[in-house]
Amino acid sequence: MDQNSGRTAWNITGNWKTFFWMVPIILTDYDWITLDFPIMNVFITIQVIFFPVLAIIALPVNMVTIFFLSRRKCGLSRVVTCYLVAMALADLLVLILDLILSKFPLTYMPIGAFFRSMIKGCNIHAALIYTVTDCSVWFTVTFTIDRFVGICCQKLKTKYCTGKTAAVVLGTVSAIGFLKNIYWYFSLSGYYTWIAVPFICRVRVHYLNLFIVTQIELFYYILTPVFPFVLVLLTNGFTARHISVTSRARRRLSFPGNGQSARDPEMEKRRKSLVLLLILSGNFILLWAPFTVYSAWNRLYAFATYVRPPDSLRELGAILQLLSCCTNTALYTVTQTNFREQLKTVVKSPLSLMFVTNS
Repeated sequence: MDQNSGRTAWNITGNWKTFFWMVPIILTDYDWITLDFPIMNVFITIQVIFFPVLAIIALPVNMVTIFFLSRRKCGLSRVVTCYLVAMALADLLVLILDLILSKFPLTYMPIGAFFRSMIKGCNIHAALIYTVTDCSVWFTVTFTIDRFVGICCQKLKTKYCTGKTAAVVLGTVSAIGFLKNIYWYFSLSGYYTWIAVPFICRVRVHYLNLFIVTQIELFYYILTPVFPFVLVLLTNGFTARHISVTSRARRRLSFPGNGQSARDPEMEKRRKSLVLLLILSGNFILLWAPFTVYSAWNRLYAFATYVRPPDSLRELGAILQLLSCCTNTALYTVTQTNFREQLKTVVKSPLSLMFVTNS
């Protein structure tokens, strides 16, 4: 996502890399090379294979997810479906704008050189990438808040947890994300630069060496995704505590003598919602953690005397951040029975059709 945090000058040839060409660089031992250098090149080499595989798998997977959820046959409520479709759509746009149109040209320079040499729109591209990435992050946060209200705030639930409210919340988040990231359009030029780092947006001259710009960018990285981390952790903690306390209270009311209760459909429903919520939120936190740490660390280093963040952390963050855009479907498959049935139907239908035709 970070348009201006690319490889350093001495590693520029890494963008012309092939897998076998990078192996001796990774194994080379020079006195001036720190441990971060071979580790970073390991991650860069992995990206050569990882990015196309991710594109082949993640793009159709997200489209299938959107299709299944939109049919509303997965046993989920209208509100939950609305949020999950929005999250899948945002992930799909991140894959297209960031993985296909940004990471591919950086990783495979000969192809990217021809493609980007004919385009003057680096600042537009950067603003769109930041916008859809913000949406992907904040859609997860709004979904977490919606489930918190639905489970813990029964009086507010009837007013907040509705399809109309979900549409308004998602639309507002999208609009704010777009307005917030117009900054990148004005701070970056439409031209790509070859200075030290290929295919990175040129910074407009009047934005260079301004202390206020670094502070603005630090605020951006705190707002997304540092602040969402805090919100997700807090809301999940309150939700889990509420379900635990409510479950014990309902058991005591049902069977005050031995504390054992029969099957409670309402609590089972809440527990399933909590499992889905915790899995999606945990996936978000785990896969976004390296990128979050690097972004905040890098902005602090830009205007303070702190240790420079390792480049290997940046490359690992790029891999995991993009991986997070295709893992939600796997999580739906594991946690949602009806979603698994929908997938089985799609897999079996062509085979069944072929069997009938041959017979």
